[in-house]
Amino acid sequence: MTFSSSLAQTAPAPFPAAPIPTDQSPAVGPSRPAYDPDIDKVPEAKPIPEPAPPPVVIHEAPPPGKPKYTPQEIFTAYEPYGPGPMGGAQEDNLGSVYIPVDSWVYPEMMRLYGMGYVDTAFLSLRPWTRRSVLHMLQESQSEILAGDNQEAQAILAILLRELSDERMDDGAQPALFYGTQTAYTRMMGIGGNTLRDSYHLGQTLVNDYGRPYEKGFNNVTGFSSRNEWWRFSLNVRGEYQHAPRGTGYSQTLSAYLSNQDEIPFSGFNLNQATIPTGPVAAQNPFRLVEATLSFHLLGHEISGGKSDAWLGPGMGGGMAWSNNAENIYSFRINRVEPLYIPLLSRVVGPVRYDFFYGSLKGHTAPNDPWVHSEIFSFAPTANFQFGFQRTIIFGGAGHEPVTLHTFLKGFFDINDTNEAEKYSRNDPGARYSSVTFSYRLPLLRRYATFYTDTETHDDITPISAPRRAAYRPGLYLSHIPKLNKLDFRAEAVVTDFSTHASNGGGGNYYEVVQRQGYTNKGFIMGDWIGREGKGGQAWLTYHLSGNEWVQLEYLNKKSAKDFIPGGTTQNQFKLDVVKRIGKDFEAHGWVQYERWKAPVYLPGLQSDTTAAVQLTWHPKLRAAAGTDQ
Repeated sequence: MTFSSSLAQTAPAPFPAAPIPTDQSPAVGPSRPAYDPDIDKVPEAKPIPEPAPPPVVIHEAPPPGKPKYTPQEIFTAYEPYGPGPMGGAQEDNLGSVYIPVDSWVYPEMMRLYGMGYVDTAFLSLRPWTRRSVLHMLQESQSEILAGDNQEAQAILAILLRELSDERMDDGAQPALFYGTQTAYTRMMGIGGNTLRDSYHLGQTLVNDYGRPYEKGFNNVTGFSSRNEWWRFSLNVRGEYQHAPRGTGYSQTLSAYLSNQDEIPFSGFNLNQATIPTGPVAAQNPFRLVEATLSFHLLGHEISGGKSDAWLGPGMGGGMAWSNNAENIYSFRINRVEPLYIPLLSRVVGPVRYDFFYGSLKGHTAPNDPWVHSEIFSFAPTANFQFGFQRTIIFGGAGHEPVTLHTFLKGFFDINDTNEAEKYSRNDPGARYSSVTFSYRLPLLRRYATFYTDTETHDDITPISAPRRAAYRPGLYLSHIPKLNKLDFRAEAVVTDFSTHASNGGGGNYYEVVQRQGYTNKGFIMGDWIGREGKGGQAWLTYHLSGNEWVQLEYLNKKSAKDFIPGGTTQNQFKLDVVKRIGKDFEAHGWVQYERWKAPVYLPGLQSDTTAAVQLTWHPKLRAAAGTDQ
């Protein structure tokens, strides 16, 4: 997964540092004078406030043997995000943009979670807003500073610096922030034949917003803009995308794959987004990756437009939703702050939920279906989270109308569907359900987190039909003893369930009516593993600082032979480096080597090499003073 950044690593500390509590520190602040009932008595003069100490400068090049950050150098001026009236976190009324799911913020926040902090970071509901991340950090700030985990303190410092303009002093009016947040260009060269078919054979590049790529020189050049004022926020990320022309599949292979999907390869279906039939024309579009106008209300972001979604605890993929495909246009209601429900939260803990509804593109069988997703996630303890999610694809030209009736039919219907209903105007839609959980392991709470993402098609939950479910279990070690800058993550994934000798690709991510299934513009919206696949990923990461790293990644995938004749096999090795250049620039480079077999496409062992460099500039946002509301 590619991660981009939103602010430079080195920036002046705008707030004074507060002293770290010690055993000799008083338990409470200075005592106030007792209340004097004698109203005629002249009140004592108020003490003259002492000037605040000067801000501490973070060392750019610390002396040998000195940690890059010390507790005294970390911003401690933020007030904790204190308990609200129901025992949970307070809520403010300020809007905030979402942080893109390919941002460096998520691996660092998940590293903090793996170290035993930021308990209110719901792993299966991403993206998070900037203010919600700030609130997670404020809740754990005192504990991080009082501890001896220098890696956690370094991450806290860099994240607080990234989110510094989200802070509001008591009594201050909301300010207007606007301007270009990032400008970037990615230059990528690919040598050798690649795979670009997530619905059948596989992908060479995964979790990349469905961007086009082919052998030769590829380029992405874009910008992102962040605008926030009071309850409103506007986030726009647009980019020019270039990919050269490609060979694509032969007519014979395309016809075979189309017939495998039970779609006649004729007429309107000769050009399917899920099948790269050759020749593939060069691509030079300008696309909006994100474009979201949002209003904050009672802990919710109510928005419309294009926004990211990653519904699952894993880092390599999300069974329900990921950024493997291009984002959809949708209406969204997202509870971005934990909700504490009287009595119920005593059992299930704080709750978060997310709902969005939009249209899918690139479908021809039937054309123009719609989709909605609902997820609820709970944190009954500080170390355990679980959630339930459902996606329903319905409608489409010639099948059933998209009306309130058909929407409510799928939303509330939990019964099995017979054949007559399935092909009628009362079809509840293609229904997919997932269950997720994460657990910080006993005795290793600050080291090891185990998690699992599951999904099933046409069953109430994966729990009710475990043999028909897909799985992505994972284990994350946030740091290794004696090697605190090193972390390790491994995830396995399988969608080839064992209830039949052969499913012909008709299990997860497929449906008898919505035959181009779980895709948007040809790419699977969920896990890149696709249909009837097995594989996994592993990452070994050395953290140079809170937002710089060197990472090694391995990826493996096998598709079933009874789905793709001869099956497919992919093995990838990737070296990824992120480094800051001065205050406002980031260099992100990676090299990936892949070996793959797909006899139905090309004979023998194939290989390709991808090398890419992305340069990102982070200009300073403009700000205007707030006004009374």
